[in-house]
Amino acid sequence: MRHMATEASDATTQPSGDTSRGFFFALSAYLLWGFLPLYMKALAHIPAAEVVAHRIVWSVPIAGAVLLWLRRTGDIRVALKSRRTLAMACLTASVLTVNWGLYVWAIGNDRTLEAALGYYINPLFSVFLGAVVLGEALSRAQMAAIALAVVAVAILTWESGGLPLVSLGIATSWGFYALFKKTLPIGPAQGFFLEILILCLPCIGYILWLGTRGQGHFGETGAADVWLLLASGLVTAVPLILYANGAKLLRLSTIGIMQYIAPTIVFVIAVFVFHEPFSTLRAVAFGFIWAALIVYSWSMYSNSRR
Repeated sequence: MRHMATEASDATTQPSGDTSRGFFFALSAYLLWGFLPLYMKALAHIPAAEVVAHRIVWSVPIAGAVLLWLRRTGDIRVALKSRRTLAMACLTASVLTVNWGLYVWAIGNDRTLEAALGYYINPLFSVFLGAVVLGEALSRAQMAAIALAVVAVAILTWESGGLPLVSLGIATSWGFYALFKKTLPIGPAQGFFLEILILCLPCIGYILWLGTRGQGHFGETGAADVWLLLASGLVTAVPLILYANGAKLLRLSTIGIMQYIAPTIVFVIAVFVFHEPFSTLRAVAFGFIWAALIVYSWSMYSNSRR
């Protein structure tokens, strides 16, 4: 495990090719994320803010145990002394909380399809951010993919009578989180721990406040809720740790294509398990999104081959 985690914390490692271990780590992470709606559906009776608070609080001991195993707790002490690092960690932590809150709320309110769409749109939004914020040049294929995604959003706007705000919120929050995360001068495992450490005290205060008002679900509504909320830290931290390891052992093009595994599973669960409405217009919109992702993935794969 130490060897696995060390690879994740080495931010300078760039794989020249794919490894079977990296593929296993990344696939495991995406499968866990894909089936996460089933878990979150069991928590649908609990307000999203309370679920997110518990996800943060119970992720701290798991992420902390990883750092102890790595013997990288010194990185956290250094980060806590840097105002710039703390400011950026506060920013990334805030954006991450928004993303988690939207996702949990969507699952609990029968809008899982919108969550899936958000994570489908995300890589295209990240490409757009790179062009607008970082000045990265867009290829013709990338511009075509973004245009197809815009058409899909327009169709959904027409179908629902308004913008798909949940999908756009999930896509933009995760896109900005990834962008801001680049500014953190710390490894991925350490950065994640720092983010949830910053959020931990406010979340504990919120949970205690709910308890004093008799509105909490931890220990007040049965043992099942207690175990589900406790395990929320596990289902939050483990995929992130697996992904961090996989990303360091795979090429960017491989990770780019694999990232569609999770939203595809979420889409299937939404339609065939949760039986959310899937109209003809929605099918057309998703068709445009899938076409955009095929164009984008092929372009990325071709560039990698060259």
